[in-house]
Amino acid sequence: MDQKSAESKVPAVTLGFWIIKILATTLGETGGDTVSMSMNLGYLVGTAIFLTTLVVLVFFQIVAKKFHPALYWATIVASTTAGTTMADFADRSLGVGYPGGSIILLVCVLAVLGLWYWSEGSVSVQTVSTPRVEAFYWATITFSQTLGTALGDWIADAGLGYDGGALVFGAALAVVAALYFWTTISRVSLFWVAFILTRPLGATVGDFFDKPFEQGGLNVSRPLASAILAVIIILCIVALPQRAGSHSEATSRAG
Repeated sequence: MDQKSAESKVPAVTLGFWIIKILATTLGETGGDTVSMSMNLGYLVGTAIFLTTLVVLVFFQIVAKKFHPALYWATIVASTTAGTTMADFADRSLGVGYPGGSIILLVCVLAVLGLWYWSEGSVSVQTVSTPRVEAFYWATITFSQTLGTALGDWIADAGLGYDGGALVFGAALAVVAALYFWTTISRVSLFWVAFILTRPLGATVGDFFDKPFEQGGLNVSRPLASAILAVIIILCIVALPQRAGSHSEATSRAG
């Protein structure tokens, strides 16, 4: 009991966290497509806009002295919208395709996690309380959001459609949840697997809402869908408990 505890700069991982995360990833898909496609700005310009926004928000997140729910979730939304446009730019504009983009991004995620572990001895989100660890955290977040977009588009394009893709990733998340409750598999590993999988779930759900009927979607306006999702996220941030995670300084380097 004499171990000192420190507050993390990110929220505790609760059911509310996952609800808002899935909503944020869905908003990232509709919001990213609104700028790059509905506004006809293209993937490169959209990426520049959202990456700039992400860098600014990450800066404020790092310099903040404590966890701020609104700032944190705004940064998550920026990372997921940037992930949408970056994945689309890589997959379509650069011509690497969905499989190639997914493989490249998976390597990036694993590389950042490897560097994080090598540097800190842990990749647990409970240790996110210093600028260096936050830099690793947000780099991992951004690459994982981009990977999730590519995976979602790959599965949907493979013939399952957007509703089929949502079912696949929803089932995969259910498996991860079962492993969490009924096995002793590393909670840190399961967290990052779940974090990555929520992104393609959001991507396929977002595409299901805004794609035309003939493409298997519901043909909902992207700006309208984005506005509705933004309002729901704000309401969830206000209504659902939001508290900082914590860790023992003596064990913060445990893997």
